[in-house]
Amino acid sequence: MFSSPSKPFLLFIIINLAAITPFLSNAQLNTTFYASTCPNVSSIVRNAVQQALQSDPRIGASLIRLHFHDCFVNGCDASILLDGSASIRSEKNAAPNINSTRGFVVVDNIKTSLENSCPGIVSCADILALAAEASVSLQSGTSNLSWNVALGRRDSLTANQAGANTSIPSPFEGLANITSKFNAVGLNTNDLVALSGAHTFGRAQCRTFSNRLYNFNGTGNPDPTLNTTYLVSLRQTCPQNGSGFSLSNLDVTSPDTFDNNYFRNLQNQQGLLQSDQELFSTAGSATVSIVNTFISNQTAFFESFVQSMINMGNISPLTGSNGEIRLDCKKVNGS
Repeated sequence: MFSSPSKPFLLFIIINLAAITPFLSNAQLNTTFYASTCPNVSSIVRNAVQQALQSDPRIGASLIRLHFHDCFVNGCDASILLDGSASIRSEKNAAPNINSTRGFVVVDNIKTSLENSCPGIVSCADILALAAEASVSLQSGTSNLSWNVALGRRDSLTANQAGANTSIPSPFEGLANITSKFNAVGLNTNDLVALSGAHTFGRAQCRTFSNRLYNFNGTGNPDPTLNTTYLVSLRQTCPQNGSGFSLSNLDVTSPDTFDNNYFRNLQNQQGLLQSDQELFSTAGSATVSIVNTFISNQTAFFESFVQSMINMGNISPLTGSNGEIRLDCKKVNGS
């Protein structure tokens, strides 16, 4: 929660907790799932993320991305963490993930700590959800943004590489396609804009946006929605024949802090990815007014982000006797 929360914010939380309680009940997720079996789970995860941030300021954004890319493929089941095997085609090798997703070592470190503290209890899928929350909380500065994560997910017994190739939104896609992918997993337009706000920190590789700099949509020209001064700066970071793996800040203003500057950047035509800028530059889209609201009211963004993270974390979880609690997040038990 926010420090010294306002009455409207408390009312927002109360209303929305009431609204999602039936959904959480149906999904069998709850915020006290490990209260008796692993009461220190949240602090163990938070401490590991905090330690990782000391040497890698990118890791928070990377951990949120792991949770996002996991949930969009067969639900939040930690399938993204499985290595390839004779029976598993790893999602790590899918186009949206290969040479791109990171943070697996941190997840493994968290799992090791939890196995030492409460063996066989905490799922890898819940680790991803907790690590995402901790990443936001630790990088939200004085805003002190946090929430109670609903828990009780179990881990998948397989992966879905083909699904990862088709279900995860791409930085090259237009707004209509991305909206369709969000709708397919039960997320709406407000969720789309709020979750895109996670790009308020982290980095992106040149190969994910260089087409905007030199040959947008095959025109031989840059994307007209790019601020011209920003274009010059990005071309210096990502020369036309340079390495596609060089990095650029997703948020040109405050790249390592979780705030609402990402949305102000869109207004200034400084969205790094095509999928970012289209939230504001697509005429007539419902996303424009949401972006404007988040620009003028950071608290509104934070409230929406929390609710959308809860919504995303509830995408088709495995619960009850489905799946398993992996002892090693990289492989199915007994393999």
